Parts: sequence; structure tokens; C-alpha cells
Amino acid sequence: MDRAFFDLLRDRARRAIAGVTDLTPDNKLDTGFDPVTEADRAAERALREVIEAHFPNHGIWGEEYGWSREGANRHWSLDPIDGTRAFICGLPSWAILVGHLEDGEHIAGMIDLPDLDTTYVGVDGETRLNGDPVRTSGCASLAQARIATTDPYLFDTGEKRRFESLRSAARLTRYGMDAMAFAKVASGHLDLATDTGLKRHDYDALVAVVRGAGGHVGNWSGGSDLSGGDVIAAASQALYDEAVRTLA
Repeated sequence: MDRAFFDLLRDRARRAIAGVTDLTPDNKLDTGFDPVTEADRAAERALREVIEAHFPNHGIWGEEYGWSREGANRHWSLDPIDGTRAFICGLPSWAILVGHLEDGEHIAGMIDLPDLDTTYVGVDGETRLNGDPVRTSGCASLAQARIATTDPYLFDTGEKRRFESLRSAARLTRYGMDAMAFAKVASGHLDLATDTGLKRHDYDALVAVVRGAGGHVGNWSGGSDLSGGDVIAAASQALYDEAVRTLA
């Protein structure tokens, strides 16, 4: 997969978002609050248009518009604005996420942070930040680790108890970064990021980016199946393994 294609996707999505003037959110839920804006929809439409023009046989999964050509051996996974809550609050941690999969394997991904003009792209086993190669910190010990989760109030009771064990063992913990936390693992600024309740559009882009920087991605039980929504991205296999033991 050509890195230049991810540049094109980034530029089209950013332009679509910038062109939306009314950012009043709609609520996807009958109870609770899960915001979506016209910027989310416009960005996904722009991403789909570019992919359809270049790869008409590829499948596309997107958070806002669902499947096109479900079952294709190559498909794209889109989260046009990951962190819409941050977006509508004027915070810079929201991201454009694009993952590319072949036969279920994560082969490429992009985490773009438009407000920071920062783009992480993982392709062919190498992750680059604004064109320059990056690596994880390589941290192997939870006692030395800087960890992050989006919001501890999103955990259920059991998850909250387990995460508290992780937090207590870590050197420091930060909150509120959404996908940006996973990007920061890839660039070595954080050592571990974890969330639960993630959907495929939330994590598909992250996998290739973190792995391409030398990190490890898996679930809370020590496996590679992320479909349960519990995801850990760690700077090393050793740190991931220790995190899994601590969560248990």
C-alpha cells in the first residue's frame, strides 16, 4: 500500500471537516450521549469517495455508513472522527482513523491528528510520523510505564477494578486522549494505552501503526482477538504480558 494514498485520504478528510460550519451534534443514543456531527459524516463520505475511485473492488466499513461490499478480501475500516466528544469541545485529541485489512490481517493504518498537524502511518511493517520513522519506547516494566485510558468512567464495575490494579502498578497514568494515546505509544511518548468497548472502526487503524513501531497489540486476556473491544497497545511484548497478568 502506497503511503501517498494515505496522504490523499488525510487531505480529503481534513478538507471535508474544515468545510462544515454547523457542528451542532446529534445524539445516536436514546439514553446517554454518543455525539455525531455533520463533520463526521462529511469526512466519511470524502474517504469513501477516494477509496471507491482508486480501489472499486475493495470493501469499506465505516462508523457512519456501514458496509460496502462486505466480504471482500481487502477492506478499509473508517472512523472519520474518533473522539467526537473531544472534537465538539475544541480539544485536539480527536483523530481521523483509517485501517486497511487483507483477509482479516491489519496491513496498514493511519492515525491523523488534524489539530496538531500530525499524521502516523503504518505500512509494510514500518510506522512513520509526518514522514519520519518512529519506534516505541521499548519499555518492558509496568513500574516504569506511562499508561493511558480514555476515561475510567467508561469501564463497568469489573473493568474498573481490574484497571485500578494496572494503574496502581504503573509509574503514571493520563486520561482523555482517545486514539491519540495509541499514537503516542507508537512514537514512544507513552508506553501503554488501553480501552474497552471499542468497535472495529476504533481499533483497526491502531494495530498497524503500533505494530509498525515495534509495539504489541492484544486483548486483556493475552490473545490477539480484538472483537471483544478490550484492547491493549504496549511498547513491548514484555510490558504487554505484565499488563495482562496484572489485569487478571
